[in-house]
Amino acid sequence: MFTYPDTPAVDQVDDYHGRQIADPYRWLEDTGSAETAAWVEAQNGLTFDFLGRIPARQAIQERLTELWDFPRQSAPLKRGGRYFQLRNSGLQNQDALYVMEQLDGEARLLLDPNSLSEDGTVALSVWSVSDDGRWLAYATSASGSDWLTWRVRNVLSGQDLPDRLEWSKFSNAAWRRDHSGFYYARYDEPVAGEDYTGANYFHKLYFHRLGEPQASDQLVYERPDQKDWGFEPRVSDDDRYLVIHAWQGTDVRNRLFYQELDGDGAVVALVPDLEANFTFIGNDGPRFYFRTDLNAPRGRLMAIDVNQPARANWETIIPEAIDTLEGVIMVHQEFVALYLHHAHHQLRRYDRHGRFLGDIAFPAPGAIPATGNFLNLTGQRDDDELFYGFCSFLYPPTIYRYDFARQGSALQGSALLYAPPIPFNSNDYVTRQLFVTSKDGTQLPLFLTHRRDLELDGRNPTLLFGYGGFNVALTPDFQVSRLAWFEQGGILAWACLRGGGEYGQEWHQAGKGHNKQNVFDDFIACAEYLVAEGITSPQKLAIMGGSNGGLLVGASLTQRPELFGAAVPIVGVLDMLRFHHFTIGWAWVSDYGSADDPEMFETLLAYSPLHNVQPGRHYPATLIVTADHDDRVVPGHSFKFAATLQAAQAGETPILIRIQKKAGHGLGKPTRIRIEEAADIWAFLTAVLE
Repeated sequence: MFTYPDTPAVDQVDDYHGRQIADPYRWLEDTGSAETAAWVEAQNGLTFDFLGRIPARQAIQERLTELWDFPRQSAPLKRGGRYFQLRNSGLQNQDALYVMEQLDGEARLLLDPNSLSEDGTVALSVWSVSDDGRWLAYATSASGSDWLTWRVRNVLSGQDLPDRLEWSKFSNAAWRRDHSGFYYARYDEPVAGEDYTGANYFHKLYFHRLGEPQASDQLVYERPDQKDWGFEPRVSDDDRYLVIHAWQGTDVRNRLFYQELDGDGAVVALVPDLEANFTFIGNDGPRFYFRTDLNAPRGRLMAIDVNQPARANWETIIPEAIDTLEGVIMVHQEFVALYLHHAHHQLRRYDRHGRFLGDIAFPAPGAIPATGNFLNLTGQRDDDELFYGFCSFLYPPTIYRYDFARQGSALQGSALLYAPPIPFNSNDYVTRQLFVTSKDGTQLPLFLTHRRDLELDGRNPTLLFGYGGFNVALTPDFQVSRLAWFEQGGILAWACLRGGGEYGQEWHQAGKGHNKQNVFDDFIACAEYLVAEGITSPQKLAIMGGSNGGLLVGASLTQRPELFGAAVPIVGVLDMLRFHHFTIGWAWVSDYGSADDPEMFETLLAYSPLHNVQPGRHYPATLIVTADHDDRVVPGHSFKFAATLQAAQAGETPILIRIQKKAGHGLGKPTRIRIEEAADIWAFLTAVLE
């Protein structure tokens, strides 16, 4: 049995609609207190002592370092005739931004975030280039925080202007086409001491003019009557309109407003109600194009003439299909549509009237990956070229250029631009897609990846990974860290669950709110399938997920602890009664509901991982992973869950928590820390799944 650090229980009881709910470790929510700091040190001491005694740990970290050490690139972004591209030489903590005057020309370093901190914990989080390619607006974040600091760099000289914009979060930068400045969103400066825990309300949209102080920024739009609205600005290619996506938490639905930039400054409501998702794609004068799921759960492309905005005049350009329309961009004066076909991507071309022109073929089933907040699918409406990245579980992000001027098949239009020289022979491994039947008969896509010669005899260590929420589709994903798992004979089972976006809004709705238990049932069904088919056994089966996926792991291990040999919830949402009290947690009410609602309280309490730990049960070996600067899912979730699970554990398997210093929810995590964290997770699983 493990001897865990002392975690005093306090007499904290809350009344929820007449129900008395104890919260004995409430004091761990105060991440700035000396008591919590001492607890963190003691828990990390226990965890790293355990990890340090695993014989394979050092070898795993050394192999991960070798595997990570290869150069990689993102899809180029073209602006003003210049090409901008993220690159990493291999073990750099952060990707650096380069610029090229020609596509095949010499790449010049434009911004290296590795020079902004000694330990690599300052990341380039968001960036946007002016249409003429002269100016770079870029936002950095420190220690994994969601807080952004915006600056502006002269692309030609590589020097920054004095501009510095603070207290921005969840924002892009939308340039005016005259390059005078850009739109961005921010919050008011938080109360001292609440930077990382205080609730974020009252997003405001501003215009920043180059060379002026932030205090002079023009407030463009705010809603003091709607504290939970947020704003994403877009400027039309013709510079005639500012389009404002008004989001409300993580609800996939949004409202739409616009402003004529040469008009009287009035902001006009185009879609004033929260009824569907609308994403601005482009325009031809007053004719706006949107990707929407209005009356089309799997998505369609439509047009609205803002001079004739009555719904009777709305027009469908690309109708809803069997596959899910995930996004659209305008390139070569046509629409390039990104579809999800059984959880993997396909690209299709359409003319401006919605006539199908053909596919842009991929080399295998896979996906277009994101690099941080940057999607590897780029092109402008007047360009003859499109750039895209492609990846799968065994196929590292590879960059292609599609030439619209080339005739013939779709494959003839794509040329390989960059293939990373990875030190791993993917031909020795295989991926296949299966379909699993859930508890209620729903068919679930499940990808399996493993060594080609592996005998599936029930004795294989298997990692079941899932997410299942917020309309996020879990597509084939390449992660260097998993290569070490494959080399050790491990299997990856990649589960596509309801609550995600794989099959559109109906799939999403089936796994949110009162339907959230469906997600856990789906995940458990995948686990049962892996065991029943002799692929693995409960003693060899580990589950992992991050953020909402951490909730998935927490709920699954508390509901069916005997089904798993190990669990790794990463930065998980684990207290379903109090999540909405911290930072941006209130925004998740759209998917989860709130304990303030009597009916939702009962649903949340029924699966909340923190509240369903039962003293005296045997729980699987668990490594809870979090970070001290996570200001999205605050670490108090993981702290309280670890303390509760440790106190309840009746078995001999360890309940450990790994708390990373100077890191956050995951975005911008330095390569060094990513390698260390992955090595610790694989070492833990190696030790406990024996």
